[in-house]
Amino acid sequence: MSRAGDRAGPVTGVRVDRTAWNAVRVDVRARNNVVVTGNESGPVLVLAHGFGCDQNLWRLVVPLLAERFRVVLFDHVGAGRSDLSAWTRERHSSLRGYTDDVLTLLRELDLRDVVFVGHSVSAMMGVLAVAEEPERFAKLVLLTPSPRYLDDGDYRGGFSAEDIDELLTSLDSNYLGWSATMAPVIMDNPDRPELGAELADLFCGTDPHIASVFARVTFLSDNREDLAAVTVPTLVVECARDAIAPTGVGAYVQSRIAGSTLVTLDAVGHCPQLSDPEITAEAIIAFAAPR
Repeated sequence: MSRAGDRAGPVTGVRVDRTAWNAVRVDVRARNNVVVTGNESGPVLVLAHGFGCDQNLWRLVVPLLAERFRVVLFDHVGAGRSDLSAWTRERHSSLRGYTDDVLTLLRELDLRDVVFVGHSVSAMMGVLAVAEEPERFAKLVLLTPSPRYLDDGDYRGGFSAEDIDELLTSLDSNYLGWSATMAPVIMDNPDRPELGAELADLFCGTDPHIASVFARVTFLSDNREDLAAVTVPTLVVECARDAIAPTGVGAYVQSRIAGSTLVTLDAVGHCPQLSDPEITAEAIIAFAAPR
């Protein structure tokens, strides 16, 4: 398998050539390392991981969901066991590129009435995907989402411009060191250091160049205006304490998606599916299971 190609081009202002990409039938099972498990006759639940991770981050909630749902797991291009040769800077320098990947996956697998669970940056991919093809989705779950990480006037995303610059500079100069430092901060469970160590290992398994581009996609995007376009039932799930998506961001997201519901988990950190899988699964099941 070849490494990431086509590394020229700007990180921002990218237009995705969807016609060229979709002209060739894509083997999404190989491209995105798709795994399908659970109840074959149950509602379709698609789990999308966040920055620096892969589908393995869901492993503790999958057994809790599999009895009721047909669970679809995948790795974003450039992550985990995805086909790294499918990654291009042109396509994957924007959330739209990743969103097109998600929609291509759903189309090629002929998945409909999907409950899409997006963690962290994948929450905004879910927002964009639902806005583009709402007929393909039944519900949307946004797990520790943030539409903008940068503070902006009265909006508090949790990071100043200086914070983001320092984060990205550190990532570029010493990715392994950045991973070892940031993973425990993101997990925020100091009494359970093994969780931070696992996240650091996932970060370290990502190509540093791909991680650098994806970090800019994650931390520099602004999707606040996109929230109003969501028209399917939506659950916003935040943690009681989260250094990456602080308290207040969840309420902001909920207030801008009509009819959405906000749940605050009695959990700490940005990855409750790993630190608190039982209550995370309970929140998803309560919202997504058929009445």
